[in-house]
Amino acid sequence: MFPLKLLPGDEVRVIAPSTSLHFISPEVREVALRNLAALNLRVTYGEHCEENDEFDSSSVASRVADIHAAFADPRVKGILTVIGGYNSNQLLRYLDYDLIRANPKILCGFSDITALGTAIHARTGMTTYSGPHFSTFGMEKGLEYTLENFKKCVMSIEPFEITPSKEWSDDAWRRDQVNRSFIPNKGFLVINYGQAEGKLLGGNLCTLNLLQGTEYMPSLVDSILLLEDDYESKPATFDRDLQSLIHLPGFEGVKGMVIGRFQNKSEMEQEMLVKMIRDKDELKGMPVIANADFGHTTPQFTFPIGGKGRLVAMDGKVSFTVVEH
Repeated sequence: MFPLKLLPGDEVRVIAPSTSLHFISPEVREVALRNLAALNLRVTYGEHCEENDEFDSSSVASRVADIHAAFADPRVKGILTVIGGYNSNQLLRYLDYDLIRANPKILCGFSDITALGTAIHARTGMTTYSGPHFSTFGMEKGLEYTLENFKKCVMSIEPFEITPSKEWSDDAWRRDQVNRSFIPNKGFLVINYGQAEGKLLGGNLCTLNLLQGTEYMPSLVDSILLLEDDYESKPATFDRDLQSLIHLPGFEGVKGMVIGRFQNKSEMEQEMLVKMIRDKDELKGMPVIANADFGHTTPQFTFPIGGKGRLVAMDGKVSFTVVEH
């Protein structure tokens, strides 16, 4: 089930399922509003998204109320999360999945929002979207690739190929929007060759793993997995988190894998990643590419959790296409 695409003039509701809007500076908010207005989208805010507690979040009741209100309001056509965090999985047992299923809408965010978006897809069949937060739109420089791919995924119905960005950044842009540091992008890294087509699932690996053994984890059969993690995930941590996912029933049905770019502080070297992937017998025979533009570096593309994609990693040709979204 695909929600209707966003159209010019549509209302987008900002909610805080993890970290509070209180965490985002007024300056970043103002830039985000300008960038979304340039897409002809109108922004409203959840009633409780400014609430802030000792965890830079708010109560389960407040966060659930804002999710339900956004899906129930017929004026709201899309939902953007403020930012990631650590606790959106607290909400999963309290959500009204019948309400959500009856009112399918664009829901977009990444990082900790992987738990929320994946659970909603698993319980309702609705496609959700791994992509920029509301706060991401507050970036003054280097946002063009993110905007272009956001529009292709949630404002158009046409299939689109995801091509590598020209440059990327891992700087603390929220603290300094002027002195940015951009690095030329070398493109996709092919680790295993092959081709695959299947359902797109994934997002933040350690957050996805929180759903293992629960009713909120979708089947991995016939899927292409997109996996990334932040600077807290060192090579050994990423390796064991990936191995945990591999041990799930149904993983033998995974068709391919796309790995997002690692942050510099993760200390993941290219040679280490290649060895990690090629040493796993369970990944032999499936195409695996890395250095893709999603996750905790910028810019980032948007992909549909529950959509369909095609991955080709052959000699002389590497492509990743979102076919249905």
